[in-house]
Amino acid sequence: MWFHSTRGGAVPVGAAAAIRAGMAADGGLFVPETLPALAPEALAPDLPFPDRAASVLRPFFAGDPAAPDLDALCRAAFTFPVPLRWRGEEGQAMLELFHGPTLAFKDIGARFLAEFLDAAERAAGPGTLAPGDPGRPEAARTFAGSGVAGPDDRGAPCHGPGSPAAAGPASPLPLHVLVATSGDTGGAVAAAFAGRATARVSVLFPAAGVSERQRAQLTCWGGNVTAYAVAGTFDDCQRLVKAAFAVPGQAQRLRLTSANSINLGRLLPQVTYYVEAAARFAARLGEPPLVVVPTGNVGNVTAAFWAKAMGAPLGEIVLAVNANRVLPDFLATGEFRPRPSLATLANAMDVGNPSNWERVRTLFGGDDKICQQVQAYSVTDDEIRQTIREVFAATGEILCPHTAVAERVRRTRFPGRPAIVVATAHPAKFETIVEPLIGRALPVPPALADLLARPRREHPLDPSSPPPWEELAGPAGR
Repeated sequence: MWFHSTRGGAVPVGAAAAIRAGMAADGGLFVPETLPALAPEALAPDLPFPDRAASVLRPFFAGDPAAPDLDALCRAAFTFPVPLRWRGEEGQAMLELFHGPTLAFKDIGARFLAEFLDAAERAAGPGTLAPGDPGRPEAARTFAGSGVAGPDDRGAPCHGPGSPAAAGPASPLPLHVLVATSGDTGGAVAAAFAGRATARVSVLFPAAGVSERQRAQLTCWGGNVTAYAVAGTFDDCQRLVKAAFAVPGQAQRLRLTSANSINLGRLLPQVTYYVEAAARFAARLGEPPLVVVPTGNVGNVTAAFWAKAMGAPLGEIVLAVNANRVLPDFLATGEFRPRPSLATLANAMDVGNPSNWERVRTLFGGDDKICQQVQAYSVTDDEIRQTIREVFAATGEILCPHTAVAERVRRTRFPGRPAIVVATAHPAKFETIVEPLIGRALPVPPALADLLARPRREHPLDPSSPPPWEELAGPAGR
């Protein structure tokens, strides 16, 4: 399958090449030429999650000579449950995505990406081209007169930018994975790549914008993982990462790739848990549920839209945002106006210029259609607090602030509708917010306790100065 840039100015590539490149050469995001229909087996209600994930992902890698062994990769990446938990109220379920190593939904995409890139690097061995390099002239054919790389004689995508199968000048450098985080992404990526000789990781986080436990998960690794405390917002972190790819030739020379949800390797595996939830919900109730998704950088909800377009039996998909109202305001006015992000209790969603919105626009075919078909609602910090208190008092459920945003939208906007609320993080990561609201201490999960006990190391970074990517280039674990 081919993947195109949302901006239309880059050569189409296969999935493996798109994942290794991170971003398209024109600054856009990779999207599939078409969203394949789910195989019937993908919706079997009792299929183990790794097997379902492999079935969902397989068409995206069809015909790609650089495709991994998806069955083995999914078994290695998805070693923890992704349960759809039924709640006390009839027709209500919660998709719990916080059972991975860092207790956040980001573990699912991050571990798939790490397993994929590690396998690709090991398979290619020394001499692999950097992401974005064109490969041998003979490795790519073109459509007549178009200058666009075309299929080989077997109809497979050519060895495009970043493909492990493309041979080229030897590079002594490991991949350099860049990730901007507003809280949970960086910890998940760091955990997924830690100790791998094939990659080094630079994590950029807002110095004053993460919880203490999130900070511990970002800064406890050392070795091939370096954490940068940026004196600014998440938007500053994201801008610095994007700028690294905008310097001509730098991504190729330093072998840069991204681990944010702009990377297809993060986004595609997120589609799988929406198919999982849809299959299990349909097996019990036989009707498509409303899905309420806590939304920040829009990657998670993009995956939900893709899953539905592929045939997952899902109803309306609703965006639940915090006080950063860019998306609700856009849907109300038709004008997309990015703005500086505001600090909220749901800090992993503090985004004022969501990157994945380009993919949503591409999927729906324009702003007018988005405004007609998509709903987004904003929740204040006071409403987050109230929801955490009310839910605990009524049911004993303990919600993280991000999940509380989605639950608030479900309760106030869609009462009584059969629905799935997406739970994106474990409440123990936000104990300073949650414990005073419920009046009790939260047990610390063993995986989190282990990370909290480790020494921390972070480096300050001024967002007005270019990061020292050149200095950081070198062997993983240096």
